[in-house]
Amino acid sequence: MPLLEVQGLAKRYKAKDGTTVHAVKTVSFTLDSGQILAFLGPNGAGKTTSIKMIAGLVRPDDGDALIAGQSVRRRGRAALTHLGAVLEGSRNLYWRMTPLENCEYWGGIRGMKRKSSRQRGLELLDLCGLADKAHHTVQQLSRGMQQQVAICCALLHRPALLLLDEPTLGLDLEASDRIQALVRDLALHDQVGIVLTTHQMEVAQTLSHRVAIIRKGEVILENGTEQALAAFSGNTYGVDLTEAPSTDLRDRLEQRGATFDSPVSFRVVLESASDVYPLLDSLRPIGVLRVQRETADLATVFRHYVELDEPSKSLTGGGAE
Repeated sequence: MPLLEVQGLAKRYKAKDGTTVHAVKTVSFTLDSGQILAFLGPNGAGKTTSIKMIAGLVRPDDGDALIAGQSVRRRGRAALTHLGAVLEGSRNLYWRMTPLENCEYWGGIRGMKRKSSRQRGLELLDLCGLADKAHHTVQQLSRGMQQQVAICCALLHRPALLLLDEPTLGLDLEASDRIQALVRDLALHDQVGIVLTTHQMEVAQTLSHRVAIIRKGEVILENGTEQALAAFSGNTYGVDLTEAPSTDLRDRLEQRGATFDSPVSFRVVLESASDVYPLLDSLRPIGVLRVQRETADLATVFRHYVELDEPSKSLTGGGAE
């Protein structure tokens, strides 16, 4: 039985003009203990609404989420005992309280006794290298330290499932590395299942075992991260040009999934090796310095599924749009 089973979640809202807005149309995926799933999508795709439905903060119109076999929709309190969450933009900490006081407070919300919350809090803060900051106010800490304290508070009751919304957003490299190491250790050593949302594709690729991509309220890809990358490896080509393409040509290339690394270099996924020829024809009269088959990264996969009108559309097919 999966640790988390998301079954056709959907959420609709009424707009001011009376029309129905489908914030989430249908979202389904699974996650096992000890796995990290990168839940990816552009702004407005429905990621946050989906996460809030899993966390019991928004009631779905259709579908359900099962945590350790228990329905969030029908047995919210029982299901959510297995859940911890750190949501971007939410009140995860009280800044005028110390990290240890926050642990005691959030532990109490979870029904833990103060002594247990304090002991567990000290243990987690020490694990994060923040034992010497236990009695400083949260507002005195760096953003990276604050994020680590928030994760500590979410782990007080030893949840089996952790929801992390943009955990490394706005952090410097050192703080981001510490958060990533903590997330990796939670999955590997404590067998915590983690749903990670992020716009940082390199973080998602480094940490995740599985990936789910949401677009316009629907999951359009769910697969193992390695499998998703393997499906594109061998079909990704790097192209170096003698000069930057015109704005119109660049727009057409990007509409077909091209990712520009510089004004004169881009990567693109092709259906087959023979598709190189129409690609080169479309670049005339610009000179081509290099065309080389490369290994795909998650950013390339993401752009392919999110930016095309249809996920299966050829990256070289069609003319200007």
